[in-house]
Amino acid sequence: MPDRGGGYVAGMTGEKSAEKMEAIQAVVDRVTSWQDGATEGTVESELRKGFAEAGVDVSDGEVTQLTDAIEGEHGAVSAAEVLRA
Repeated sequence: MPDRGGGYVAGMTGEKSAEKMEAIQAVVDRVTSWQDGATEGTVESELRKGFAEAGVDVSDGEVTQLTDAIEGEHGAVSAAEVLRA
C-alpha cells in the first residue's frame, strides 16, 4: 500500500506484501552482487541506503538478518527465506 511519499506504509506487519518483498529482494540482489571484499559495515550501510531509495521500511532486526545472510553466503540470498515471510 503506497503512502503519499511513494514508499510503503510502515504499519504493515505479519506477512509482507509481494511488492514490498520484491523491493527488498531487489536491494538484497544488488548488494549481494558486489559484497565480496566489502569492508565491515558496508553491506549493512548499502542495504539501508537501498531500502531508503526504494521507499521500503525494514526494521533494524531485518537489516541485521539480511546483512548476516549476505556476509555468510557466497551466492544468491533469498530475502523471503531469511525473513521467513
